[in-house]
Amino acid sequence: MDLFKPMNLEEKKSTTPEGDIEKVKCLIIGSGPAGYTAAIYAARANLSPVLIEGLQPGGQLTTTTEIDNFPGYPDGITGVEMMADLKKQAERFGTDCRWGIVTDVDFSSYPHKVVVDGNKTIEAETVILGTGATAKYLGLESESKYAGSGVSACATCDGFFYRGKDVAVVGGGDTAAEEATYLAGLCNKVYLIVRKPYLRASKAMQDRVNRTKNIEVLYEHNTKEITGDGVVQGATLIKRLGEEDEQEVKINVDGFFLAIGHTPNSDFFKQYVTTDANGYVITEPDSTRTNVPGVFACGDLKDSVYRQAITSAGSGCMAAMDAEKFLAERE
Repeated sequence: MDLFKPMNLEEKKSTTPEGDIEKVKCLIIGSGPAGYTAAIYAARANLSPVLIEGLQPGGQLTTTTEIDNFPGYPDGITGVEMMADLKKQAERFGTDCRWGIVTDVDFSSYPHKVVVDGNKTIEAETVILGTGATAKYLGLESESKYAGSGVSACATCDGFFYRGKDVAVVGGGDTAAEEATYLAGLCNKVYLIVRKPYLRASKAMQDRVNRTKNIEVLYEHNTKEITGDGVVQGATLIKRLGEEDEQEVKINVDGFFLAIGHTPNSDFFKQYVTTDANGYVITEPDSTRTNVPGVFACGDLKDSVYRQAITSAGSGCMAAMDAEKFLAERE
């Protein structure tokens, strides 16, 4: 089956509000590493980009306390500071960064129309989607309490801080198994908390987990609470929840990693842009081009594998260059 099917822009009728419409060459939706990097390159290419920051200016990275794996920061930097640097650099070259929320899009005709805050319509010759993906959480109050203080949704990003310590990973799929084995190479011990009596991960990943001596799989365990004094120091689990032999289990850990998946922020434009079964935007191979001419996707919105700030920034660069080429070819 061909998952990448170019869209005929004449197939749908515009449904965006009437009234004053602002016209721009390049509109960027999203303000994480992908969006800001796209803005830097688009601005330097004289595309006069307008960037809509969204609900969380700076993206998920602003919830990360220390970033040690982004090139150019030898002493590390906080997520908030790094995003502020990227924004400042984008604005230096002329990017118009605006706080706002995209509430609707119409990619059925060209130029494309995007509605901001329900009442402002922007007509864009190119649109770069950098809305990212949101990590799934268990929904515990203690997750929010210890966010950035021991609770993380990215082992590759934060595992380095827990060298020689004990940590827990929640999940039973390939991502959880991969994160557990990665952490096992850094940490003293890794608890893999699995709510089912088996792993959903592939046979190869299960074998890797089972061969790793410092991983202990806790089957049929649900997390009740994350505990600690200012930072994560442990977790309270329920073994065989709802069964007659249900029991409470406490573990001592310094880090608590969620590996139960991500949700791409693609709902508001999925009717136009092709996505996979999980909602990740599908782009042409070695490109950021979507099935809609003039619409490009970058960052975690299209990346279910790497999900790193540096890879997001790289794809943001690609999106801006693809947008510049698209406009040049139209001229």
